[in-house]
Amino acid sequence: MRSIWKGAISFGLVTIPVKLYSATEQRDVSFHQVHRKDGGRIKYKRVCQIDGEEVPYSDIAKGYELPSGEMVILTDEDFAELPLSSSRRIDVLQFVEQEEVDPIYFAKSYYLEPDAQGAKPYVLLRDALENSGQVAVVKIALRQRESLATLRVRNGVFVLETMLWPDEVRTPDFPFLDEDIEIRKQELSMATSLIESMEGEFDPSEYKDAYREALQAVIDAKVEGREVTRPEEAEEEPAADLLSALRASVEAAKKSRGEKDGKAASGRGAAKKPAARKSPAKSGAKKEPAKSRSRKSA
Repeated sequence: MRSIWKGAISFGLVTIPVKLYSATEQRDVSFHQVHRKDGGRIKYKRVCQIDGEEVPYSDIAKGYELPSGEMVILTDEDFAELPLSSSRRIDVLQFVEQEEVDPIYFAKSYYLEPDAQGAKPYVLLRDALENSGQVAVVKIALRQRESLATLRVRNGVFVLETMLWPDEVRTPDFPFLDEDIEIRKQELSMATSLIESMEGEFDPSEYKDAYREALQAVIDAKVEGREVTRPEEAEEEPAADLLSALRASVEAAKKSRGEKDGKAASGRGAAKKPAARKSPAKSGAKKEPAKSRSRKSA
């Protein structure tokens, strides 16, 4: 991996020099725009709207358009002189419980590696943060833009996750939120059963990008001159009502879980033996009211 930023974590009077790396990468099939007739690449020219001349990249600046239509032109020097105190620092602002930070604020994840002289304070802060069970709220400037971020520990390494600002998160405003939608108790119970029947430990390696694999297969077929086959889609009949759909989903999930676990492969997930019946109560014992007995057996 190649570092994309160098700076330091500023934690009180402690400074920890670090390097920043992208923690994720987008795996996708990339395409070029081409001429359908001969496959030639399509090129674009940067042309000035006023004089119609092609403009070299070195002469291109950023412009902010005013409501009047006038353009404010900003140069690289303007951006370099912005008063960003966090231009080369990751300033620790406070520590909070991880559950307090809504995941909707997260934008991108990065790894932090300490420089040689910063290894000890890095490990010290890492262990202290991990023991606290909290995350650090920090501020950092990347690519001339200041962002809030969180700092947490993953596999012994600091993960910095940049965050959106509060005014960048939209408020949901949908008509159904103002409607009084009635949910029957039986429907809620069945939905809860469906959730419980699909519970399990999250293992990301179990999932794959089927679309990307299918797209790559199409490309491979084009290269090899084979005929591309498409699997037949099974027709599904819509459920009569919400409760029926939930009930059918619960049964399907249980069946799928049983097939996945091998039902009784290791005893896990297998049906439990019915509890042994207790011997009849002695004649001297008081009988339990019928109502209470029926509730226990329900």
